[in-house]
Amino acid sequence: MPRVIHFELPADDPERAVRFYREVFGWMINKWEGPFDYWLVMTGDESEPGIDGGIMRRTDAAGTRNTIGVSSVDEYVAKIEAAGGKVVAPKTTVPGVGYLAYCEDPEGNLFGLLQEDRSVQ
Repeated sequence: MPRVIHFELPADDPERAVRFYREVFGWMINKWEGPFDYWLVMTGDESEPGIDGGIMRRTDAAGTRNTIGVSSVDEYVAKIEAAGGKVVAPKTTVPGVGYLAYCEDPEGNLFGLLQEDRSVQ
C-alpha cells in the first residue's frame, strides 16, 4: 500500500525554518548542493519509523500539513512557543489514539503533534 515517504515545508526564510526545526525536534538538516535552495531534513535514524523530507523556499501559497509523533504534547508545545511557533488548536484527546494539538511554525506552516496513548478515552 502506498505511504507518505517525504515531506516538503515551504518557507519565506528557510534558514529561520531550519533553526526552528533543529531547536525544537533536534532534526539534522543540511543544505543541498544542487542548483536551487533546498535543505534536506533527516528526522531520525532507521531504527524507528518515520519519514525524511526537505525545506524549500516558498514559491506559492501552498502549504504542508504533517503530524509529528512526540513523547509529550505538553513538552513540545512549550518548546514550540519558546522557539517562536504558536498553538493554533490546543491539546485534545482522541479516544483510543492519544493526544493531539495543532501548531504553526514561524513560517506559517501548520503541523500536528500526536502523543500516542491508546488507553485514552
